[in-house]
Amino acid sequence: MSHFQLALLLGMTVALGPLALDAYLPAFPDIARGFGIPHADVGLTLSAYVAVLGLAQLVGGPLSDRYGRRRILLIGLGVFAVASVMVAQAGTLGEMIAWRIVQAMGGAFCAVSVPAIVRDQVGGQEAARLFGLIGLIMFIAPAAAPGLGALMLALGDWHWIFLVLAGYGVFLAVVLKIALFPRLAARPRTTTPVRTLVTNYLLVLRHGTTMRFVGIQVLCFSSMMLFITHASFIYQEWFGLSNGLFSLLFAANIVLMAALNLLNRPLLARFSSVVLLRVQVMVQCVALIALVGVVLLDGPIWAVAPCIIAAVGCQGGIVPNNMANALDFFPHMGGTAAALLGASQFTLAGGISALSSAFGGDALLPIAASMLACSVGAVLLVLGAPQAVAREKAAEA
Repeated sequence: MSHFQLALLLGMTVALGPLALDAYLPAFPDIARGFGIPHADVGLTLSAYVAVLGLAQLVGGPLSDRYGRRRILLIGLGVFAVASVMVAQAGTLGEMIAWRIVQAMGGAFCAVSVPAIVRDQVGGQEAARLFGLIGLIMFIAPAAAPGLGALMLALGDWHWIFLVLAGYGVFLAVVLKIALFPRLAARPRTTTPVRTLVTNYLLVLRHGTTMRFVGIQVLCFSSMMLFITHASFIYQEWFGLSNGLFSLLFAANIVLMAALNLLNRPLLARFSSVVLLRVQVMVQCVALIALVGVVLLDGPIWAVAPCIIAAVGCQGGIVPNNMANALDFFPHMGGTAAALLGASQFTLAGGISALSSAFGGDALLPIAASMLACSVGAVLLVLGAPQAVAREKAAEA
């Protein structure tokens, strides 16, 4: 199977996450009115999904090592599809959150399988290139998701959005079973008993260089999740934009992500992924410093939006480079390492976004300041990353 074919199928699978996160963002005001709750409370359905999406990967990753990527991925798609239908039937915020949690469990089994499949096939710089290609393909999903949600709102109501998600989950299961699984290179399954999974996690947790990249992933993703959680509030409530304009500005983030992802691929031929990562994280921090400055000056939408787009767009280069480095030292436990990375990223980001919804979701400055604080932490970790990788490689030689 060619890298493009593999990336296309895995990119379609990874797209499940952005669709479940972003497609219903334009519906936040409608959901709030329908349930008779504040706008910020709807954000809890997103935070709960993200947090459980992380925690469930702690189970899904090792299970995929033991029982195979195919079985775990198909189970995840089935659970996701059924839960999506039930979310569409929810009559209260509590019911919606409960089924979003189940939906996240299915999504987690899918999310953790993709980086593990990549690590099964390739490693090192080649893995960074493949992750980048997967990212480029799946960027279509978050770019189109709010527009899809707005279309569903125009045709019906917010319930339609989750019915479409259920249909996409079923479609993916059929496509992957026919086109992906029969063509993957075989890999030996681990024979480690389930009761010893904690030992595998401890091996990863004790690896200082890997945990450095886990920290970078958590902080950069948290910064982006803070924006996603409050995107509807920022653009629709604070600045009063329509569903259409909101969708266009949200898509602009993804366009820049895709552009930086494309730029990252040729740069990998000249620079190591960890050096590129350091530059990209620092650029993201500069964009967020500018955002806080503009917000302090009570700047208009045309000044705020470019800062947000620049900061979020940097994820296009950060994610593939960071993921390749985080997984590079555990070729024999790709699922476990990917699970720890995903669990840390989603759980902590979900917790941070939930706290921001509870304590600072009704003003723009606390949101921008929280995004900057996460980015500063990532910069502190990434500054010494090239040296840490060099030491690790030297020790292995």
